[in-house]
Amino acid sequence: MSFFERYLTVWVAACMIIGILIGVYLPQVPAWLSKFEYASVSIPVAILIWLMIYPMMLKVDFHSIKKVGENPKGLIITWVTNWLIKPFTMFGIASLFFYVFYKGLISNELAKEYLAGAVLLGAAPCTAMVFVWSHLTKGNPAYTLVQVATNDLIILVAFVPIVAFLLGISNVVVPWDTLFLSVVLFVVIPLGAGWFSRVIISKNKGLEYFEKVYIPKFGNVTIAGLLLTLIIIFSFQGQIIVDNPINIVLIAIPLILQTFLIFFIAYFWAKFWKLPHNVAAPAGMIGASNFFELAVAVAISLFGLQSGATIVTVVGVLVEVPVMLTLVKIANNTRNWFVPEKKAL
Repeated sequence: MSFFERYLTVWVAACMIIGILIGVYLPQVPAWLSKFEYASVSIPVAILIWLMIYPMMLKVDFHSIKKVGENPKGLIITWVTNWLIKPFTMFGIASLFFYVFYKGLISNELAKEYLAGAVLLGAAPCTAMVFVWSHLTKGNPAYTLVQVATNDLIILVAFVPIVAFLLGISNVVVPWDTLFLSVVLFVVIPLGAGWFSRVIISKNKGLEYFEKVYIPKFGNVTIAGLLLTLIIIFSFQGQIIVDNPINIVLIAIPLILQTFLIFFIAYFWAKFWKLPHNVAAPAGMIGASNFFELAVAVAISLFGLQSGATIVTVVGVLVEVPVMLTLVKIANNTRNWFVPEKKAL
């Protein structure tokens, strides 16, 4: 494990604090960065996420993708957990906390807004950051790619009906340009760049050079991209976080519980089905983490920038990285629970 990866929790905490301080004391910085947006997607953040994902796409052997269909169990776990379990457990847990446990602490109207934000998070499984978590758990890059790609396709048809059903509304407006642009930027472009790099470099300098020399050059690029992304994201939301410290904690509790619950559902299911660790870990990570770009964009378009729903989606970003790093550590420490990879696939 590299120096950056070994102390990643420290760097993440530092970057989150730096981002919040920038948002509070240097608001002109996020104001300037906000000029570089298209369809509610921050172009600087998109570039950094691209830098996070590209090194992992380099590891994808496209011939191995064909073999994924030989063992679809990991995909089944991903699909069922993300779309038939996660949105509904999020709704249940959030309702319990916001309407029952917090009844004397927040108003009924605020509880309704918070629930809406939680539902948006629960119906949007991760499509970009999961590549980072997969990388940190030594997940199978080809299998992770297919898991993410199929999630992207399902989002297109399932996100709106699930959100509409759970919130009891029929006028859910999803910024489709944001959704499609996110898929292109966070999956299609880095995937194409990884494939092009593999083909060209392997052809000119050989496969051994590509795998032993070229790929290792990007060892810390993924982590650096993650840290810079956090600074930008939290610079945009710094004042909101500072202005709502108690409510931030109240919101974070059910979100954290939901994250652990979904991870272990998928993780233990994979163990029961005797899947290898490099498939089980990403399957758990995809369900546990969220497509926060989409959730934040929809919350803003539906309820407004200062709404309770938007704050919940921001808190989702706030708690996700520390919690996911905890799950990465749990996954890495339980690798011996799973059958050897060569026997499982």
